Amino acid sequence: PPQPAACDMSARGLALGLLLLLCPAQVFPQSCVWYGECGIASGDKRYNCEYSGPPKALPKDGYDLVQELCPGLFFGNVSLCCDVQQLRTLKDNLQLPLQFLSRCPSCFYNLMNLFCELTCSPRQSQFLNVTETEEYVDPVTHENKTNVKELQYYVGESFANAMYNACRDVEAPSSNDKALGLLCGKEAAACNATNWIEYMFNKDNGQAPFTITPVFSDLPAHGMEPMNNATKGCAEPVDEVTGPCSCQDCSAVCGPRPQPPPPPVPWRIWGLDAMYVVMWATYMAFLLMFFGAIFAVWCYRKRYLVSEYTPIDSSIAFPMSVSDTGEASCCDPLGAAFEGCLRRLFTRWGSFCVRNPGCVIFSSLAFIAACSSGLVFVRITTSPVDLWSAPSSQARLEKEYFDTHFGPFFRTEQLIIQAPHTAVHTYEPYPSGSDVPFGPPLDKGILHQVLDLQTAIEHITASHNNETVTLQDICLAPLSPYNKNCTILSVLNYFQNSHSVLDHEIGDDFYTYADYHTHLLYCVRAPASLNDTSLLHDPCLGTFGGPVFPWLVLGGYDDQNYNNATALVMTFPVNNYYNDTEKLQRAQAWEREFINFVKNYKNPNLTISFTAERSIEDELNRESNSDISTVVTSYAVMFLYISIALGHIQSCSRLLVDSKVSLGIAGIFIVLSSVACSLGIFSYVGVPLTLIVIEVIPFLVLAVGVDNIFILVQTYQRDERLEGETLDQQLGRVLGEVAPSMFLSSFSETVAFFLGALSVMPAVHTFSLFAGMAVLIDFLLQITCFVSLLGLDVKRQENNRLDILCCVRGGEDGAGLQASESCLFRFFRDSYSPLLLKAWMRPIVMAVFVGVLSFSIAVLNKVEIGLDQSLSMPEDSYVMDYFRSLSRFLHAGPPVYFVVEEGLDYTSLQGQNLVCGGMGCNNDSLVQQLFDAAELDAYTRIGFAPSSWIDDYFDWVKPQSSCCRVHNGSGQFCNASVADPGCIRCRPLTPEGKQRPQGGDFMRFLPMFLSDNPNPKCGKGGHAAYGSAVNILGNDTGVGATYFMTYHTVLQTSADFIDAMRKARLIAGNITQTMSQGGSNYRVFPYSVFYVFYEQYLTIIEDTVFNLCVSLGAIFLVTVVLLGCELWSAVIMCVTIAMILVNMFGVMWLWGISLNAVSLVNLVMSCGISVEFCSHITRAFTVSAKGSRVARAEEALSHMGSSVFSGITLTKFGGIVVLAFAKSQIFQIFYFRMYLAMVLLGAAHGLVFLPVLLSYIGPSVNKAKSLATQQRHRGTEREQLNF
Repeated sequence: PPQPAACDMSARGLALGLLLLLCPAQVFPQSCVWYGECGIASGDKRYNCEYSGPPKALPKDGYDLVQELCPGLFFGNVSLCCDVQQLRTLKDNLQLPLQFLSRCPSCFYNLMNLFCELTCSPRQSQFLNVTETEEYVDPVTHENKTNVKELQYYVGESFANAMYNACRDVEAPSSNDKALGLLCGKEAAACNATNWIEYMFNKDNGQAPFTITPVFSDLPAHGMEPMNNATKGCAEPVDEVTGPCSCQDCSAVCGPRPQPPPPPVPWRIWGLDAMYVVMWATYMAFLLMFFGAIFAVWCYRKRYLVSEYTPIDSSIAFPMSVSDTGEASCCDPLGAAFEGCLRRLFTRWGSFCVRNPGCVIFSSLAFIAACSSGLVFVRITTSPVDLWSAPSSQARLEKEYFDTHFGPFFRTEQLIIQAPHTAVHTYEPYPSGSDVPFGPPLDKGILHQVLDLQTAIEHITASHNNETVTLQDICLAPLSPYNKNCTILSVLNYFQNSHSVLDHEIGDDFYTYADYHTHLLYCVRAPASLNDTSLLHDPCLGTFGGPVFPWLVLGGYDDQNYNNATALVMTFPVNNYYNDTEKLQRAQAWEREFINFVKNYKNPNLTISFTAERSIEDELNRESNSDISTVVTSYAVMFLYISIALGHIQSCSRLLVDSKVSLGIAGIFIVLSSVACSLGIFSYVGVPLTLIVIEVIPFLVLAVGVDNIFILVQTYQRDERLEGETLDQQLGRVLGEVAPSMFLSSFSETVAFFLGALSVMPAVHTFSLFAGMAVLIDFLLQITCFVSLLGLDVKRQENNRLDILCCVRGGEDGAGLQASESCLFRFFRDSYSPLLLKAWMRPIVMAVFVGVLSFSIAVLNKVEIGLDQSLSMPEDSYVMDYFRSLSRFLHAGPPVYFVVEEGLDYTSLQGQNLVCGGMGCNNDSLVQQLFDAAELDAYTRIGFAPSSWIDDYFDWVKPQSSCCRVHNGSGQFCNASVADPGCIRCRPLTPEGKQRPQGGDFMRFLPMFLSDNPNPKCGKGGHAAYGSAVNILGNDTGVGATYFMTYHTVLQTSADFIDAMRKARLIAGNITQTMSQGGSNYRVFPYSVFYVFYEQYLTIIEDTVFNLCVSLGAIFLVTVVLLGCELWSAVIMCVTIAMILVNMFGVMWLWGISLNAVSLVNLVMSCGISVEFCSHITRAFTVSAKGSRVARAEEALSHMGSSVFSGITLTKFGGIVVLAFAKSQIFQIFYFRMYLAMVLLGAAHGLVFLPVLLSYIGPSVNKAKSLATQQRHRGTEREQLNF
């Protein structure tokens, strides 16, 4: 400040003391406390020389430095209290804060003020008080000088607070923490204005050469005037060129932080789940109405003196339905004609097959051979990606985009290591500070052992095609070819994977000043640092050239107290190759050796859980192989049952004649042939097979096929040959009777499955195609080949030849075969049907089934969605152990990349502002929105702020930093560690130079940034961190696709993964929308390696509804047509099938089966099997000519029930029980539990509920059909049965 003239004159006078007293107290002359550098303080740091004279004019070669560092002192003849060397030292010391705080110019401006006033201010003596000096002799000039060893710095309290407030929000993007956490010596949360400044001035921090004690006061004290320069708030611009700090770095610039929407309020009534209450009320209302109606009918009967034991006939109970007597309706003749036509067609066909067995069987075998030969072209899909996601799905397309632009996501080998026998120990920092507990695995001895393990893994060798493969050959080495070190994400990379660095400590005989504890505590806060600020000065950066984030290498800690870790996580990323099988196999060969090595690794102090990229597929294959025996046993049990149950043995002496083992085997052969034909036909076309198809389809076709065989054989066994009828005519007639029913069930299933193939889910799509074709071929073979074989078998039986050994004759002559009824048929006819249809039993059945249905509807919305990945593993697998550790210890989920598609103009200011997160960027830019999302991590499942290449590039290219330099002769890039005077700044220190590069400048320096390796002078080089994140278009003309990477929070259940994907897409959608308002129409999408597998769950509910409705619709249409316009019958049948499906969901909820592609395939299949349970009985009811509904239901149940029961229920039951012993949990849950539920529910509805429902509201008798039936049965035993 200008001084009063009186003082100026008095300074020249002799009466100095007297006149000084006359001067106002607050006016000081310009004078220094030091000038120039003297003796060595420590290492390369020097003390300043004491000097108490006036400031000296700065030589011209220091002008650039003053302008750069302390523009506020650049006026007049630039007289300062520092020389050029001191300015250079100041610049070097400010490199670390510059890299972290220059994102926010106001913060950095205040910090520079603090240091410039300290080092160079011409009025130093006002606020600096030297408290300790020592003599020093200059070794060159031999002059006597004085070192300033200690001094006090009086700093205004308001200045200190303002400086802290401007800096406290600044982010350090690379470490995902506040920058002050790296510059304050403690957690950012514990940092305040005073302890931050004290730490910066403390010589123990490794930066300050000698101790400077700050004294905070706003008022003059001890004759000193505190330094209280004007400050800038973070929301103010420093000058016309730079704007205020960004929203990320200054909360004052942002509006209020976004709040997550409140979780949806569960729908409740009287504090209970609303679905339960609604369904309970509905059920009660149903019971009231139903029993009310029954009671009313009973009273009505009493009035008319009808016996109460008369069955409730619908003509009394439901006068509104068409009476069973009276004229035929208009549709009836049409239905009867269609029925008669089908019957005649099948009768003729059956007779033909029996007459010409050789021709038919030969043709069938030729057809089977032709179709099955397609199996030579078979392709089996084992790739999980192809199994779970459709090629045209959004996640698949995004995965392709990511892989083509940035290379495929790497393969991961990971170990989670615990030290169960080691205790927690406490570290006491020197000279002061609170004690820090260190978790068991962070014990130095354990770390040495883990480092030995890590080194051993690095040296694993495998051989592939007689070549040796090492980790070095396949690992991710981002800095190659300069630096071939593999990326190893391990806590030991903080110590450069070296035993000696781990043992490095500084101390004397009494105290340890710094050791691995100090270094670790610094590195977890500044993983990208190249020089920890302790006395060790060791780097934290990994040997591969990138930072090792603490949340990736430590596990089981609380909040951000990494020192409490209870597990170490070690990850080896390995290059992935999609189109290069040879390289992929080399990686897999090494992984196999890695798995063997870790499995056999013994160390009593360590517990290791691990996985490799190939582990899941290996374990699935191991499991499939172990389950083959279970599946084979299951089929064997079913085959055995079928072979035995088909025969109807009348006496022991005829055991070998009456048994039908050979026919049973033929039936099974036909079922398996139809499966082989289906696989063959689609293999010709090139449709790949999936494992689900191989596991499920034989089961399905067996259910459908065997049922038809039983119906055909048992109907024949119960039939009596008419007078003058030949065998071919009898079998033809039997086929004419049952084939329409077989045709109805098979055809409706085929149509349902083929329509199910419209599904976009690959598993459901392929299953539906193969299943539809197999069911169709099975039906065709049954009404051709099997009928011929049945004819041959009957002839064998009539000729009294033995089964299987058909050349040998039996002892007893079978003079003509008697019609015979099996015990099961008699049980159904004489005991079961009459009991079920008793007047008191039917209401109970209705009440129970409607109750079960109400419960199932109530839990429909509670069935879980997803497939827990641990279910796909055998229970004894090492991967299960890894999954358990994963959920216990990991703190970061999978990485997620927000990809900006090609086309955005990064060279324009507007384009930059749409994505960047630093100063001048939009408040709703991409990085800012991701930063906001990370603040709400519990809701968004985005765990951390993103690493932003563009913000790091802007920091790197700033003229104030020493990162971006080019050689003034060749124009080549100079790395910051190169000391060549020919290297000059990329951009001048002018106001224009300090702005962000645009246009040609942006593209000129970006390739340099992406090839620059981090070094101690410049930690921002982008080679390791962003080498693959930016696509540079041909000849460095523009930027193509780029990504911004962050991590999801820890995801454990399927619901977590699905939610994370949904939220990431929501955020990306918001960003795309914001960018399109800014005039850009480029899409941003999220990509993470698990999205392809979980995308199906976003739409699985719609897929399930669509598939099941399409199947039901198809079954309805086919049934209407094939029953001859019997609309009401089709409705009743479809209602029953729908009930079975809804009840399947009830069982899924009760038994913990989640909804996913596997269970959806099973649901589609249960829809098909339910047709078997319901269609035969419905059709038998419609063609029955008995008088009342109850009698018709009883007849239908007697004739068809036993075949359905023995054909499906018992066959399947035997096979399913065996599945319970499968090792694989997927088999136990999705096959054993679901198949069991399917068969039991199907049998219960088909054999209990449906007859009762038909007895109440079945369709009335079709008069035309009834007449036709009477004429057909005239003169047979059935006539007496019917009438």
